Amino acid sequence: MTWTVPELWKDGECWIIGGGKSVPYQFDIPEDVIERVCNGKLPSYSYSPYLEVLHDKHIIGVNNVYQMGAWIDFLFFGDGSWYLTHRLNLAKWIGIKVTCSPKFQRDKYAKQEGIKYLAKDKTHKHGLSSVPYKVSWNGNSGAAAISLAAHLGVKRIILLGFDMNMDGKFSHWHGSHGKKNRTPPFRRHLQGFPNIAEDAKRMKIEILNANKNSAITSFPKVTLEEVL
Repeated sequence: MTWTVPELWKDGECWIIGGGKSVPYQFDIPEDVIERVCNGKLPSYSYSPYLEVLHDKHIIGVNNVYQMGAWIDFLFFGDGSWYLTHRLNLAKWIGIKVTCSPKFQRDKYAKQEGIKYLAKDKTHKHGLSSVPYKVSWNGNSGAAAISLAAHLGVKRIILLGFDMNMDGKFSHWHGSHGKKNRTPPFRRHLQGFPNIAEDAKRMKIEILNANKNSAITSFPKVTLEEVL
């Protein structure tokens, strides 16, 4: 059963945190902490004290971001296999869990474990869906989460960790994502952002990219200090 997103944050601002490795470096987290988190020797919530300045913001976390703590308001994911890996931990997490994975349209997990399901908008695959119970997939969970933010009624979205490029041996702040040493399909992931920018302009939503080195060029790039 699909969920119709309420305008909980009408006319407000939200941050969407992705998996890009730039996140801990932007908050001056010590290199040894980053390395130990990426290698699985420390839990991801070890980053949380360093991100305290975000704890009172409206936050949508993509995929593993929920592991940073209960201050993440929404988790968004699109990959059913990712969910199976994180299922037990997600059952303990108190935030709102949202997905566009077709698995949850019919799967018992959606009702039992409190997963909100939004269908993929097949008539508007790239950009921002205007249907409050659908999202434009855009080829990746981070881009799809922007549709969720728009449905929540915000007028300003700040993207954090939307790197879409490889930095060293890890592509994500939590280490390998999916198969180890596999470079994510960034070229495909980037395809939807120009359409998102067009729809956001029409909907009068400002989107800022808080990573000067991001491969996404569709939104104004700002420093973390500027948006804080």
